[in-house]
Amino acid sequence: MIVIDEKKIFEIIKERKPVSVALNGPDGLLPKVQDLTLKIGKKFGIPAYLLADTTWGTCDLNSTGAKILNAEILFNIGHTNKIDTFEKNVIIIDAFDDISFDNVTKKCIKLVKGKTISLITDSQHLHQIESVKKLLEENGVDVKIGKGKGQLNDGQVFGCEFYPATDTVDKVDANVFLGQSNFHAAGVALATNIPTFILDPYFNEIQEITEFARKLQKKATLAIYKAAEAKTFGVIVGLKEGQLSKLTALKFKKELENLGKTVHLIALTEITNERLRNLKNIEAFIQVACPRISTDMKFDKPILSTPQATALIKILRKENIGEYFQIQHWL
Repeated sequence: MIVIDEKKIFEIIKERKPVSVALNGPDGLLPKVQDLTLKIGKKFGIPAYLLADTTWGTCDLNSTGAKILNAEILFNIGHTNKIDTFEKNVIIIDAFDDISFDNVTKKCIKLVKGKTISLITDSQHLHQIESVKKLLEENGVDVKIGKGKGQLNDGQVFGCEFYPATDTVDKVDANVFLGQSNFHAAGVALATNIPTFILDPYFNEIQEITEFARKLQKKATLAIYKAAEAKTFGVIVGLKEGQLSKLTALKFKKELENLGKTVHLIALTEITNERLRNLKNIEAFIQVACPRISTDMKFDKPILSTPQATALIKILRKENIGEYFQIQHWL
């Protein structure tokens, strides 16, 4: 069951006495956040808005929505990281899953006993990583927990940031990810290029994600080579607060133009196939908003992330693209 740190929210409201607040979180948490907005309204007698648009992480907080509503505080729930306050009035609230990993960890012991593994997880299971480490080590598994950096705590990964996983990559035989998220685990597999397993406590099963990650990389590489044939590009800047990478977009524009390509600069809040269909005479796209848009979504035309676009430039210059996903941060 997901447990939201309501105590922290209530303490902040008591201390700051806002006239109104807003709350949001990942889609899977929205029903609980919805209940929490009602609780706040009754407890403090103030409007508590549920921002029900999708929020993918700290790059996508929807602080603009809170400002439009004149909400004095936005509580973003479930994206635990080292930084608990973004901007002046955006506060990150922890949400932890209290399900036990004991049974699935015992299964994992048989798989990785005698090996060295990197133990990693997402925000919801971060508090359980030490107990799983202890159980594995007691049963003959050498466990490494990589150092966090920037927003990441030790052992924690985001969908585009993998510092703890890359920190241990030369010391381990495999990655073991705690949770159900193929999204996070596939990114880890791509960034490290070593076997990666998911420990799913809900279905009490272990899934290897390595082959799925290889298919994502094959698809991404095919998109790069298709884009290399294009003469006209659209370079897309994301309009969400943490995705406004204008300098990166302008860098790619200049590099492509120097290689004889025509480049349109485009700005979008939501980058979808439907929106791109409205644009004419563009053969391929580069988007610098969120790298997972390019790997995890389907598009009619090539749409490259920052690592893919870097590889594209190398191809156009007749250079070796190398392992373009094997970097700590995909932006």
